[in-house]
Amino acid sequence: MTTSFTTTTMTPTTTASSPLTLRETFGFRDGALRQAWFALRGDPSVPGSKVGPSSLKIFTPRLAVATWRGQRALGRTVPVVNLVNRTPTPVAQGWSVRVTQVRDFRGRDLTYDSHNGTDFVIPPGTVVVPSAPGRVLSLRSEYNRGGLKLYVDHGGGLLTSYNHLGRALVAVGDDVARGQPIALSAYSGLDALIAFPWVAPHVHYCSSLGGVLVDPFAEAGETSLWRTGDNAPVTAAADAAGDVDRFAASPTPLPAGRVQRLLDALVRPEDRDRFAALRESDGHERCGAELWVESLVYPTRFSVPDAVALLVDGSPRRPVLDLPFARDDYDGIAFGDDVGLR
Repeated sequence: MTTSFTTTTMTPTTTASSPLTLRETFGFRDGALRQAWFALRGDPSVPGSKVGPSSLKIFTPRLAVATWRGQRALGRTVPVVNLVNRTPTPVAQGWSVRVTQVRDFRGRDLTYDSHNGTDFVIPPGTVVVPSAPGRVLSLRSEYNRGGLKLYVDHGGGLLTSYNHLGRALVAVGDDVARGQPIALSAYSGLDALIAFPWVAPHVHYCSSLGGVLVDPFAEAGETSLWRTGDNAPVTAAADAAGDVDRFAASPTPLPAGRVQRLLDALVRPEDRDRFAALRESDGHERCGAELWVESLVYPTRFSVPDAVALLVDGSPRRPVLDLPFARDDYDGIAFGDDVGLR
């Protein structure tokens, strides 16, 4: 399977004002059917997906139907219907949507086996903003794994991703400010096709530090990644341009030697050739950016666990993130199982 590296420049003021098309909402882009088949059966380097009767636990019919109709179930509060699983199944067993061994940061079960992010339920077409100032590292369309996805580097090895998007409003390499519109939400990807209309449209939001996927919410003894310093994140007003100017001097470094080490860790020759061609055409930093993302999405394509540590240094947890939505739309969150939505 070939990954699509999308770098098309878009004009936010134009694309944000027009409604999402059906194609954008569900992510029906070129190669979608081929990628859907890949998700189910896998390939020699990526195991196939796992589903079962317990997968029905993630269905939220009343919430889903209302949200698909453009309604906000909790007004200015964003429902959270899945959290990071703190006891995930091994990646070598494939992506599991079953609920067999789960524990969220609260010690409860608002998650499923392989869930590595936070699912924020919002109607399609909702404005998505970066959680902190940063630089757009990658923009990918992968129907098999998250649909249209946007990745933002916040420096210090901190990366956030925004999955199941409908439309990107920024391009790779853009510096973005806190509160700046970067995308419109949807439910792109195979997930929606399989579960429509019983799973609510949402942004699957991930954070990683030093190349390791982490939960932005904190267990006892951990530091929350949310700027509030606790487990009750809020939206933030757009920051001044100076916020971006300060970030521009400190993106996460991607040295050529480290890029080569990560490239060498790819298992399949065809993958090494693909990324080597990207380095040749666009430079080692662009290649490093895509290898960074590749190692998070497809870790079994690399010969060593947590291979991205060859590229990106670890860093301590620090409270810098806000909710990835505009203050004009939302204030805070509520966990679905606390308010009767799961």
